[in-house]
Amino acid sequence: MKKEANNVLAQNKKASHDYFIKETIEAGIALTGTEIKSVRARRIQLRDGYVQIYNGNAYFENVHISEYKQGNIYNHDPLRRRQLLLHKKEIRKLAEVQAQQGMAIIPLKVYLKKGFAKILLGIGQGKKQYDKRETIKKRDQERELRRKYRM
Repeated sequence: MKKEANNVLAQNKKASHDYFIKETIEAGIALTGTEIKSVRARRIQLRDGYVQIYNGNAYFENVHISEYKQGNIYNHDPLRRRQLLLHKKEIRKLAEVQAQQGMAIIPLKVYLKKGFAKILLGIGQGKKQYDKRETIKKRDQERELRRKYRM
């Protein structure tokens, strides 16, 4: 049996701090040749990224994929809009979520699956400042308990 390697190329750690993640969806990304090479080299940032629905298509926006160092004049624009590969039913569901107040579609992680770049999208509801403080407080309490019982 083949051993599964850690194929996570990028992760959005800030997403769990800023949003309550309700549901996740896996999607493919339409990338150019130099983009996929940069992604495989882990030169991608998801921090400010989000998903928009235009004309029945889902697009991945404001995600920085650095230019490929060995690229030529056909190198890609680092912040260009990239299409997500989803079924129509999934796109309609995301459009309904996008129309709701306080909901967002955010990228959680980018990984390789059978040689193809995939993205895990999270449907999230924005946290208020007091929710963020509460999350930090819980995490600190759990850390203290682990330290206490470890000794």
